[in-house]
Amino acid sequence: MATLKALVVDDASFVRDLVKRTIRQRFPVLETTDAQNGRRAQSLMSRTTFDLILCDWEMPEMSGLELLQWMRQQPQYAKVPFIMITSRGDKDHVIEAVKEGVSEYLGKPFSPEGLSKKIIKVMGSTLTTAMGQNGKSMAGSADAFKESAALLTQKREPTPTAPVAGQPTSAPALSASLSESRKPAVARGGVSLASIRFAQSTLKSAVKDINLTEVRVIAKRDQAFPGILDQAVVDIETGEGQMARLNGYVHQLQAVDKRQDTDFVSVTIRFVDEDPKKLEDLSRFVARFRAGKR
Repeated sequence: MATLKALVVDDASFVRDLVKRTIRQRFPVLETTDAQNGRRAQSLMSRTTFDLILCDWEMPEMSGLELLQWMRQQPQYAKVPFIMITSRGDKDHVIEAVKEGVSEYLGKPFSPEGLSKKIIKVMGSTLTTAMGQNGKSMAGSADAFKESAALLTQKREPTPTAPVAGQPTSAPALSASLSESRKPAVARGGVSLASIRFAQSTLKSAVKDINLTEVRVIAKRDQAFPGILDQAVVDIETGEGQMARLNGYVHQLQAVDKRQDTDFVSVTIRFVDEDPKKLEDLSRFVARFRAGKR
């Protein structure tokens, strides 16, 4: 029986569902409610008191940082744990969130284990006591709680860095360039190289096609590949030093050649962001990418 309340805030329903599913499976004492942006979350928080907030940074209407700033000004939320779950992992943003009172910072894409550890760390004895009072629910989270003492003093996990771009024109050139790619995707004509981040790995690849709903890339087979439906973050340089971090999931994996020993694999990432600003940035990149392919 749930005794604590958690609010999950993200403009992408796919991400909200992932967070809620992890919480249901590992912490059944946490009842989850979700909101698609900070404004909706603010409305819910004004009517109901939550014990934990898990929030994205970049959202329409009200960002995660704005929600955090408002929350810390409310007496009932001054000390409630707030976990920022976001693809923005650069140092300046982390420092900004810490200054505003964030409890923990979790980079996208994340694993269920990584999310569970952050929840245990910020809720501490409150969660342990609630789980203990509901003995039947302890089994599903036993492994996580064995690590709780160490997690309470654990150092912040480094956020994966994202790579990039070049213009290979042949299979050998593509192979060599993928090995050296270290920056986000840039459309410069020909083939644009990209680095796609997953919870446990980063895939170096070449952009084959892209539109407002998905991107298809080609990657060498000798890398660690994700599974179908795994979370992904695609970093795209939209021009003038601006970066769009697009959240998505693995929609399709397919051999490029009709033979078992093919050297390349096609990966399709379906985007899940609904933020108008991100879609605007993506539109500009798509236009530049297609202009360069002519």
